[in-house]
Formats: sequence, structure tokens, C-alpha cells
Amino acid sequence: MRGRGRVYRPTSGHTGDRVAVWSLDFTVKDCRCGKCGPGGRHRLPTGLTSRREAEELLEHRRRDYQSGRYEAAPPTPRTLRAYAEHHLAAKAQETDRHGQPITVQWLAAVKQHLDRAVVFFGTERLLGSIARADLLKWITVLGRQFQGGAARQHLNSLSNLYRRAMADGFVTVNPVSTLLPTEKPKGAADEADWLEVPEAALLIEAAKHYEPKRDDLGMPFAYPLIATMLLTGGRLAEVLGLEVDDVSLERKTVTFRPNKWRRLKTKRSHRAVPLWPQLEQILRAYFPERERMGGGTLLFPSFRTGQEAMLTDIRKLVDAVAKRAGWKSGEITPKMFRHTYISARIQTTQNGAPVAAFTVAREVGHSSTAMIEKVYGHLGQIQHRSEVVEYRVRQHRKAIARLRRTLQQQQAKAA
Repeated sequence: MRGRGRVYRPTSGHTGDRVAVWSLDFTVKDCRCGKCGPGGRHRLPTGLTSRREAEELLEHRRRDYQSGRYEAAPPTPRTLRAYAEHHLAAKAQETDRHGQPITVQWLAAVKQHLDRAVVFFGTERLLGSIARADLLKWITVLGRQFQGGAARQHLNSLSNLYRRAMADGFVTVNPVSTLLPTEKPKGAADEADWLEVPEAALLIEAAKHYEPKRDDLGMPFAYPLIATMLLTGGRLAEVLGLEVDDVSLERKTVTFRPNKWRRLKTKRSHRAVPLWPQLEQILRAYFPERERMGGGTLLFPSFRTGQEAMLTDIRKLVDAVAKRAGWKSGEITPKMFRHTYISARIQTTQNGAPVAAFTVAREVGHSSTAMIEKVYGHLGQIQHRSEVVEYRVRQHRKAIARLRRTLQQQQAKAA
């Protein structure tokens, strides 16, 4: 009714979709609450997913404010679905532990986790009704779809939601905290896989001659991208979020630092690594090509939507390059590149002596040498002592020839 206000569903700031909960919009002349907009306009969340209930609340709130009662709090979101919307909207305004805004990619992942929880528990499931027994059933279902690490991420997202709900006073217990340590899914602690130096050299050579089948969809920088991953030891998101200015040809460094595209995993992740001669040569040749792509700041951008965006998945590209070199589909993954760098870096020398484990740990963003010594302490079968990290075909012609024969024989058997 005109003059009595309205109820509406606001748009989510991170998805652009209408949220599930209703909000109030009404005006009270000469309001003295101190929180209203010009002319006494109020916009208040309700936490309700029912339009009828929100309209009833509108009448109560409008009368309260007209009578000078301003302290009445909106009702508690009663369902998991309603509170998930509130939680995501609030999280979109937060910063991470490094003071950087929460990334769109991270929010999208959390939303996926919570959407799956809502589907499993039910759209009308009361927030405070989920208990340990319910979570155990959900963990069983997650285990059929996801590996341990991915299942744990779903559980962590739900736990984070309940921590906010406890802080808001909506629930008294975080049900995830009632699970025993043995009941929570865990990621597999597999031994790191990496490429031997000759294998990495063969892969870089294949990337150098790789051409995407479609220019409009393909990534025209397979060679510099794969080389950057293999020659910096950066995590996938760290490398994909590199900006052009992070590469200094004068100082001979590549700097990993937080930016608007992605955050970093830990404080130690903010670091500078050497710009090795092989990578410097590759990137010098790539920079003019990057300028021809258009504006923006990213070193390896995506323009599929017409605007610059950060890539999030390069598995198909890596797979295509690896198959060109003779590997089977799925044998080479982006995660192996970081492990390869660490394995190769351990074999380098510094002032004539083997490089210190501390130096390697610092370059890859580890807080101590423990992981380096535990996982990468045993070197590959082919040790290549050098003062720099490099993967050059000419240095390993015999080893690469043997590798190619082995890959061809494997392909012949598979056929």
C-alpha cells in the first residue's frame, strides 16, 4: 500500500542474484533513531524467507519507529538457507588475514559448499537443528563425491558459517566442533610428484611449439606460463595472479604479493624469487606479445568475457601440451610444477656449495625447512648440479631421447 513501505529481496554483491531473505523499506518522518537515511528512510534486513511474514514484520517495524521504539532487533534467520545468504553477504565485505578483500573465486567456492549443504539438509532446515549425527551423514555423502581434502573444505565452510552464527547470538553451539578429529575428512598426504629435469625440459620444449586449436578460446601463452610455473615454484593461483609489474628485469626477480586478483596463502608467501636466465629470456620475448593483447595488469590474462580476468584452471592446457610431448592424458598436472622447481632448486649450488634448505624454503613461501627436508629431501634419479635452475633440452639430449622412446613405447602398448 502506498506510503506504508515495501518488502524486497536485495541483490547479492558477489553473485548478482536475488538473495533468499527479504528486507524492509519504509519511511518515518521526523525519525530520531540516528541510523536512517535522508527523509527518515529505513532499509532493514529481516532474516525471513517468507514474503507474508516479512510483510507482517513491516507493519510492526513501521509502527515501532513511529512510536519511537528503535531498539527492536530483526528476527533471527531461522533456516540454514536464510542464514547462508546473510553469511555470504557479510563475508563479501570482509578482508583476509593479510588485509586483502575476499576474492570472488573464494566466495564462489564457499557458496558452492554451502549450497550443497542446503540441498542435503533441506531448504527449510532450522539453523539450530543440525547436530553431530546429521553431519556424519553428510560427510558420508560427501565422501562418495569428493576426495578427503575437498570434503574437508565443505565442512570448514559450514563451520565458518556457524562461528558467525554463534557470534551473532543465533546459535549456542557449532555442530562441526562436536565432531571427533577422526570423524573429519582429511586430504591424502601423498608423496609429492615431480618431473626430473630432462622431463621438465621436454615439456617446456613441447609448450614452445604448442598452438591452440582455437585462437578465441585458447591461451596464447602456454610456453611462458608453463615456464614461469616451472622456474619460480609458485603455487598455481600465485602464478595466475602475477601482474606484469611483478617481474623485474632490472632486479632479476619475480615477486609474489597480494593483489586484487588473489590473496596469498600465508604471510611467508609474500616473497621475491630469482628471475633465472632461462625464464628471463622467455619473458623478454613474451612481453611485446602481452602488450598486443590489450590493456590490464595481469601477466597471463583472460579476455573471454571482453574484460580482463584471472584464469583459474589450466589443466586442459597442460594436458594438451603434455600429450604433444608424449605423455598420456592426466599424467602431468600443474601441481607437479611447484614440486619440480623445489626438487631442481635443491640440486643447485651457491658459492660452490649445495644451496641451503632455508633458502629454498624462503623462495617457495614455506615457514620452515621441515617440509623441504621431509618431502623433497630425497632427490630425483637424475641429479643435475648447477648454479641456476634451468631445463634446457641441449643439456639432456641423451636422457630426453631415452624418455621419448619410453613414452612412444607406452603409447604403442596402450594402442
